[in-house]
Amino acid sequence: MIFFLEHMEAYQETLGFIAAILSSISFLPQLIKIWRFRSVKDISTGMYVIYTFSVILWLIYGIIIKSEPLILAEILTLILVSAILTMKYLWK
Repeated sequence: MIFFLEHMEAYQETLGFIAAILSSISFLPQLIKIWRFRSVKDISTGMYVIYTFSVILWLIYGIIIKSEPLILAEILTLILVSAILTMKYLWK
């Protein structure tokens, strides 16, 4: 176990990028379902607006601390969440 923890630092960027990609693409199933059925009636606008603001703040934070995985995650998430909000607005 100690060996694993000692070498974890060598993989922290890779771990960060994998986590960033997985957390960002977690919105894809929702986006695909909305697109396929053209229905946004069960999507909470309030939740997505609040989440969008949190993503923007995390993106600013990632830029300040120069964390590439965090910046990547927040840009991808912002794109996906913005697409969902746009469809929510257009297809209400």
